Amino acid sequence: MFKTTLRPLAVTVALLAGTAGAYAANPMVGGAAMFEDKNIVENAVNSKDHTTLVAAVKAAGLVETLSGAGPFTVFAPTNDAFAKLPAGTVDTLLKPENKAQLTKVLTCHVVAASAMSDAIGKMIADDGGTHDVKTVGGCVLKAKATDGKITLTDENGGVSTVTIADVKQSNGVIHVVDAVILPKM
Repeated sequence: MFKTTLRPLAVTVALLAGTAGAYAANPMVGGAAMFEDKNIVENAVNSKDHTTLVAAVKAAGLVETLSGAGPFTVFAPTNDAFAKLPAGTVDTLLKPENKAQLTKVLTCHVVAASAMSDAIGKMIADDGGTHDVKTVGGCVLKAKATDGKITLTDENGGVSTVTIADVKQSNGVIHVVDAVILPKM
Protein backbone atom coordinates (compact mmCIF):
# COMPACT_ATOMS: atom_id res chain seq x y z
CA MET A 1 0.00 0.00 0.00
CA PHE A 2 2.89 2.39 0.67
CA LYS A 3 4.12 2.07 -2.96
CA THR A 4 0.61 2.58 -4.31
CA THR A 5 0.21 5.76 -2.32
CA LEU A 6 3.55 7.18 -3.44
CA ARG A 7 3.10 6.41 -7.10
CA PRO A 8 -0.09 8.46 -7.57
CA LEU A 9 1.52 11.30 -5.59
CA ALA A 10 4.58 11.25 -7.87
CA VAL A 11 2.34 11.25 -10.94
CA THR A 12 0.32 14.15 -9.51
CA VAL A 13 3.49 16.15 -8.80
CA ALA A 14 4.78 15.45 -12.32
CA LEU A 15 1.48 16.52 -13.84
CA LEU A 16 1.38 19.70 -11.78
CA ALA A 17 4.96 20.51 -12.78
CA GLY A 18 4.04 20.02 -16.44
CA THR A 19 0.98 22.21 -16.02
CA ALA A 20 3.01 25.01 -14.48
CA GLY A 21 5.33 24.97 -17.49
CA ALA A 22 2.44 24.93 -19.92
CA TYR A 23 0.92 27.99 -18.28
CA ALA A 24 4.12 29.93 -17.66
CA ALA A 25 3.62 33.65 -17.43
CA ASN A 26 4.28 35.79 -20.48
CA PRO A 27 7.58 37.65 -20.43
CA MET A 28 7.54 41.29 -19.39
CA VAL A 29 7.92 43.70 -22.31
CA GLY A 30 9.04 47.28 -21.86
CA GLY A 31 8.60 47.00 -18.10
CA ALA A 32 4.96 45.94 -18.42
CA ALA A 33 3.16 42.68 -17.87
CA MET A 34 1.72 41.18 -21.04
CA PHE A 35 -1.61 39.44 -20.57
CA GLU A 36 -2.71 36.48 -22.71
CA ASP A 37 -6.34 37.58 -22.46
CA LYS A 38 -5.60 41.01 -23.99
CA ASN A 39 -5.08 41.64 -27.69
CA ILE A 40 -1.93 42.89 -29.39
CA VAL A 41 -2.84 46.59 -29.17
CA GLU A 42 -4.10 46.38 -25.57
CA ASN A 43 -0.74 44.94 -24.48
CA ALA A 44 1.53 47.03 -26.72
CA VAL A 45 0.23 50.34 -25.37
CA ASN A 46 1.62 49.39 -21.94
CA SER A 47 5.19 48.75 -23.13
CA LYS A 48 7.49 51.74 -22.63
CA ASP A 49 9.75 50.21 -25.31
CA HIS A 50 7.04 50.33 -28.00
CA THR A 51 5.71 53.90 -27.89
CA THR A 52 6.95 54.63 -31.41
CA LEU A 53 5.34 51.45 -32.75
CA VAL A 54 2.05 52.29 -31.04
CA ALA A 55 2.12 55.85 -32.46
CA ALA A 56 2.82 54.41 -35.92
CA VAL A 57 -0.01 51.86 -35.65
CA LYS A 58 -2.40 54.67 -34.70
CA ALA A 59 -1.15 56.94 -37.53
CA ALA A 60 -1.59 54.12 -40.06
CA GLY A 61 -5.13 53.37 -38.87
CA LEU A 62 -4.25 49.79 -37.93
CA VAL A 63 -5.53 49.79 -34.33
CA GLU A 64 -8.85 48.16 -35.22
CA THR A 65 -7.18 45.54 -37.43
CA LEU A 66 -4.59 44.53 -34.81
CA SER A 67 -7.30 44.50 -32.14
CA GLY A 68 -9.34 42.09 -34.28
CA ALA A 69 -9.70 38.34 -34.01
CA GLY A 70 -6.51 37.46 -35.88
CA PRO A 71 -4.61 35.30 -35.48
CA PHE A 72 -1.55 37.48 -36.00
CA THR A 73 2.15 37.17 -35.42
CA VAL A 74 3.66 40.62 -34.95
CA PHE A 75 7.41 41.21 -35.10
CA ALA A 76 7.36 44.31 -32.87
CA PRO A 77 10.31 46.71 -33.26
CA THR A 78 11.35 48.63 -30.15
CA ASN A 79 11.84 52.37 -29.89
CA ASP A 80 15.60 51.69 -30.19
CA ALA A 81 14.94 49.82 -33.45
CA PHE A 82 13.11 52.84 -34.88
CA ALA A 83 15.94 55.10 -33.65
CA LYS A 84 18.39 53.14 -35.86
CA LEU A 85 16.59 54.42 -38.98
CA PRO A 86 18.10 57.45 -40.72
CA ALA A 87 17.34 60.75 -38.98
CA GLY A 88 13.88 62.08 -39.80
CA THR A 89 12.54 58.77 -41.18
CA VAL A 90 10.01 58.16 -38.41
CA ASP A 91 8.76 61.75 -38.44
CA THR A 92 8.35 61.58 -42.22
CA LEU A 93 6.49 58.25 -42.06
CA LEU A 94 4.11 59.59 -39.40
CA LYS A 95 2.92 62.45 -41.63
CA PRO A 96 -0.65 61.94 -42.94
CA GLU A 97 0.50 62.19 -46.56
CA ASN A 98 2.77 59.13 -46.00
CA LYS A 99 0.08 56.89 -44.50
CA ALA A 100 0.27 54.34 -47.35
CA GLN A 101 4.04 53.99 -47.00
CA LEU A 102 3.76 53.71 -43.19
CA THR A 103 1.06 51.06 -43.54
CA LYS A 104 3.30 49.08 -45.91
CA VAL A 105 6.21 49.21 -43.44
CA LEU A 106 4.03 48.16 -40.51
CA THR A 107 2.22 45.35 -42.32
CA CYS A 108 5.60 43.90 -43.27
CA HIS A 109 5.91 43.13 -39.53
CA VAL A 110 2.65 41.13 -39.44
CA VAL A 111 1.91 37.54 -40.43
CA ALA A 112 -1.67 36.26 -40.70
CA ALA A 113 -1.08 33.30 -38.36
CA SER A 114 -0.06 32.70 -34.77
CA ALA A 115 3.48 31.31 -34.91
CA MET A 116 5.36 30.59 -31.71
CA SER A 117 9.16 30.50 -31.89
CA ASP A 118 9.37 26.70 -31.69
CA ALA A 119 7.07 26.43 -34.73
CA ILE A 120 9.18 28.99 -36.62
CA GLY A 121 12.32 27.09 -35.63
CA LYS A 122 10.83 23.85 -36.96
CA MET A 123 9.91 25.54 -40.26
CA ILE A 124 13.48 26.86 -40.54
CA ALA A 125 14.91 23.39 -39.87
CA ASP A 126 12.45 21.69 -42.24
CA ASP A 127 13.45 24.14 -45.01
CA GLY A 128 17.17 23.50 -44.59
CA GLY A 129 18.10 26.55 -42.53
CA THR A 130 16.04 29.36 -44.08
CA HIS A 131 12.26 29.72 -44.15
CA ASP A 132 10.38 32.29 -46.24
CA VAL A 133 7.86 34.21 -44.13
CA LYS A 134 5.15 35.98 -46.12
CA THR A 135 3.70 39.03 -44.38
CA VAL A 136 0.31 40.67 -44.80
CA GLY A 137 2.14 43.64 -46.34
CA GLY A 138 3.43 41.46 -49.16
CA CYS A 139 7.01 41.29 -47.92
CA VAL A 140 8.93 38.03 -47.88
CA LEU A 141 11.25 37.72 -44.91
CA LYS A 142 14.00 35.11 -44.63
CA ALA A 143 13.85 33.50 -41.18
CA LYS A 144 16.98 31.79 -39.88
CA ALA A 145 18.19 30.46 -36.55
CA THR A 146 21.45 32.14 -35.54
CA ASP A 147 23.17 31.43 -32.23
CA GLY A 148 19.92 30.14 -30.76
CA LYS A 149 17.92 33.20 -31.83
CA ILE A 150 15.57 33.74 -34.74
CA THR A 151 16.68 36.36 -37.24
CA LEU A 152 14.65 37.89 -40.04
CA THR A 153 16.25 39.31 -43.17
CA ASP A 154 14.09 41.79 -45.04
CA GLU A 155 14.00 42.36 -48.80
CA ASN A 156 16.76 44.98 -48.53
CA GLY A 157 19.15 42.72 -46.62
CA GLY A 158 18.42 44.31 -43.23
CA VAL A 159 18.60 41.82 -40.37
CA SER A 160 16.35 41.90 -37.33
CA THR A 161 16.80 39.61 -34.32
CA VAL A 162 14.01 38.38 -32.08
CA THR A 163 15.02 39.57 -28.60
CA ILE A 164 11.87 38.51 -26.71
CA ALA A 165 9.92 35.61 -28.18
CA ASP A 166 6.50 34.11 -27.59
CA VAL A 167 4.55 36.92 -25.95
CA LYS A 168 1.10 35.35 -26.16
CA GLN A 169 -1.91 37.55 -26.96
CA SER A 170 -5.62 36.80 -27.20
CA ASN A 171 -5.36 37.26 -30.98
CA GLY A 172 -1.89 35.87 -31.67
CA VAL A 173 1.69 36.37 -30.56
CA ILE A 174 4.27 39.14 -30.42
CA HIS A 175 8.00 38.63 -30.97
CA VAL A 176 10.00 41.73 -30.03
CA VAL A 177 12.67 42.60 -32.62
CA ASP A 178 15.70 44.90 -32.55
CA ALA A 179 15.40 46.40 -36.05
CA VAL A 180 12.65 47.75 -38.28
CA ILE A 181 11.75 45.47 -41.19
CA LEU A 182 11.64 47.48 -44.40
CA PRO A 183 9.90 46.56 -47.67
CA LYS A 184 11.64 46.76 -51.00
CA MET A 185 10.95 50.30 -52.22
